[in-house]
Amino acid sequence: MSTLNRRQFLEDSLLAAAAAAAAQAVSTTASADDVAPKSANDTIGHAVIGCRIRGRVHAKEFAGKQGVEVTHVCDPDRQLADELAEAVEKQQGRRPKAVQDLRAVFDDKAVDTVSVAAPNHWHALAAIWAMQAGKDVYVEKPVSHNISEGRRTVQVSRKTGRICQGGHQYRSSGTNAAAVEYMRQGKLGDVKLARSIVYGGRGSIGEPGKYEVPEYVDYNLFLGPAPMVPLTRENLHYDWHWVWDTGCGELGNNNVHSLDICRWGLGVTGLGRSVISYGGRMGYKDAGQTPNTQVCIFDFGDKTIVSETRGLKTAPFDPQYKGGTIFYGSKGIIAGGSVFDLGGNLVSSFEGKGENHFANFLTAVRSRKREDQKAEILEGHQSAALCHLGNISWRLGRPASPAELRDQIGKLKVHDNALETLDRTLTHLRDHKLDLDHDKLTLGSHLQIDPNREAFVGNQAANDLLTREYRKPFVVPTEAEIG
Repeated sequence: MSTLNRRQFLEDSLLAAAAAAAAQAVSTTASADDVAPKSANDTIGHAVIGCRIRGRVHAKEFAGKQGVEVTHVCDPDRQLADELAEAVEKQQGRRPKAVQDLRAVFDDKAVDTVSVAAPNHWHALAAIWAMQAGKDVYVEKPVSHNISEGRRTVQVSRKTGRICQGGHQYRSSGTNAAAVEYMRQGKLGDVKLARSIVYGGRGSIGEPGKYEVPEYVDYNLFLGPAPMVPLTRENLHYDWHWVWDTGCGELGNNNVHSLDICRWGLGVTGLGRSVISYGGRMGYKDAGQTPNTQVCIFDFGDKTIVSETRGLKTAPFDPQYKGGTIFYGSKGIIAGGSVFDLGGNLVSSFEGKGENHFANFLTAVRSRKREDQKAEILEGHQSAALCHLGNISWRLGRPASPAELRDQIGKLKVHDNALETLDRTLTHLRDHKLDLDHDKLTLGSHLQIDPNREAFVGNQAANDLLTREYRKPFVVPTEAEIG
């Protein structure tokens, strides 16, 4: 979290003509020559987009890989870009270019691969522009800020032939792979329910107001596809997670990892047939908009995924398995890399050789084989989409008392004791002395999904949230424009 003390609001925009020209420069489709494989002896020029927490990890990982040179680091915050360039120089012996505008990176022929660690609202567009400019892309989770742009990212990858890997590194875990194989072999019995548990402290981000943006930040480039609005929170960086224009809440920040493994383990694809979410931003009032307490129920017909997010102090989910991904089978439970019997007693733990997720991406870049990736962009899109589904349900919801919540949740026909999950959540909040008849939770809309169209059935308000209004020239191309 940033500890910057000074803020200077800056709304300087690039000249329209220059912006349009730059956008045009990255909008061409890669030719067959562009997708020629790199040989094992070729040095891959790599650029890192976004220079804070995950960007620093990206830079260290790629700079440490044989046959890779980090040639560029990019961030609208000039200080962050310079700091990371210095760190990379110390590691690899050569200083990368530090730039603020990612379009300059995509226009540079020295760049072969790009990793995107910018805020969520930039993930899809940065990946799309990079692929259209002939680069292979590693894009952090969630790979999109909304469902439509996630699908467009997949479409561009297919159209251009570029490799695109999602930052779902849990898929490169040997332990997770062994657990999934265990279920595939039927050893856990009939598995109908998976649970994604993310409990972690998320305190107030401060009172809403009008804060100044540091003079070394290009605020126009920071916002990119998002509306040009004043900064209303104290910290520009990181706290964008809790604002709808730029983030996806804790559901898209951390729960997306275990939701992805839930999908993998259950073997479900697509968006399912319905979703409902309930929760709220509880315990404090601040500049944040996203819920810090949220339950989502994803109905896939014969299987169900339930995600539980808590940002207030809480006891662990279970003394034996405290969180992450939990699978419930007719013969036992898998949680935390171990198998438990139906009574919760430890049976055994999984072992398996993992793979560095960044190295896996580079393997696919060299082989040009999409199937070599552990987290190919389609998987990343579908897992991110679950987060968006849950958030759309919540955003279209209404305040509800505990009695109203019990009435509606009790009617669900899913593979979970939904009322037990609700009661566990209500008890957690009452432990914080919250009067839930006064400070009501939001009961989200129960949305029916057409998985073939990746759209909602009979709900225009929900369908309007499948995409966003983009701020020119930072516009994700339509399906027709991609071709």
